[in-house]
Amino acid sequence: MQPGGDTGHERPMTIDAPALQALFDALHSRGYTVVGPTVRDGAIVLDELTSATQLPYGWGVDTEAGRYRLRPRGDTAAFANSAGPQSWKQVLHPARARMWSADRSTGAVVTEPPEPHRYALLGVRPCDLAAIRVLDRVLAGGRHPDPIYTGRRDGNLIIAVECTEPGATCFCTSMGTGPHADSGFDLALTEMVDDSGHRFLVRAATPAGADVLAAVPHQPAEEAAVRQAGDAVAQAATRMGRRLRTEGLPEMLAASRQSPHWDDVASRCLTCGNCTMVCPTCFCTTTEDVTDLTGEHAERWRRWDSCYDLDFSYLHGGSVRTSGESRYRQWISHKLGTWHEQFGSSGCVGCGRCIAWCPTGIDITEEAAALFSLQEAAEREDPTS
Repeated sequence: MQPGGDTGHERPMTIDAPALQALFDALHSRGYTVVGPTVRDGAIVLDELTSATQLPYGWGVDTEAGRYRLRPRGDTAAFANSAGPQSWKQVLHPARARMWSADRSTGAVVTEPPEPHRYALLGVRPCDLAAIRVLDRVLAGGRHPDPIYTGRRDGNLIIAVECTEPGATCFCTSMGTGPHADSGFDLALTEMVDDSGHRFLVRAATPAGADVLAAVPHQPAEEAAVRQAGDAVAQAATRMGRRLRTEGLPEMLAASRQSPHWDDVASRCLTCGNCTMVCPTCFCTTTEDVTDLTGEHAERWRRWDSCYDLDFSYLHGGSVRTSGESRYRQWISHKLGTWHEQFGSSGCVGCGRCIAWCPTGIDITEEAAALFSLQEAAEREDPTS
């Protein structure tokens, strides 16, 4: 597992934008498969990249509840955009993965070996760094680590990009996950585009990161550049589009199990599961067995599942959560509440994807605020409750 590390051991450097191609070359020469952001199908998505020219230069995004749109920028910034529909879960915990295959004729059962890729994850936002830490704890920690996840995670090199332009649905400051990147990476970039040019402040946090940086044209960062980068990240922290009240949140959700507000949410929720699919920390899966037409060959596949699926809570005799109300309550109560008991942190990192990609515009921050308001109103009416 590549843990990232302390950011204070290496002096900050600067690289010019054209040096990003040298970064790609250094990564490829070391055997890494580079995955990063690019423009496709009207969104900024993650894909395997062969060249720096594939980065989304000059593109920004506009987000709101139920809305995501690309927009051209007036500069050449590559990373001045907020979270797209995909997270790094897409790479490390894929939507579908074959677990084993079997042939009747030979009686052989073949378990899928880990994929041989060593990934360089380029452009990881601080909120997504926090999400990867959550997935590490859930899928790679404990006595039984998931071999599919660890096979894709081990040996990774993570290149973080600090957030300087949050979106209207972002609330990482509420969750303590950004916009500054403080750990969990090998290299961290802070992008700067102004009259002086297009360049990046670079911090190396691990020997692997320092080794890659050494192969890229760079120079020691001047104090003015360090201040400029720090100011840009600090200003981003004041421009979050959303805020989530976290103090007392798990306790409030536990006390609100019978709140009438769940009916209001259920009247708008389609139980489509979009929020769980785009969430960078939702990890639930199910399995399905398939055979060929002859019945001679069989395979078992694992695929993402969602607590919004009616069969997700199926037990002998039927599903436990048959209503949309109960399924939404399960999701938000686990994500923001009982996740603390289970994994020691919130399951939300404040990326805002669930807000932007909900087709009816349900906003997790607004729903939590509404539940807080109802609880406080009830306490005013009955102070002894």
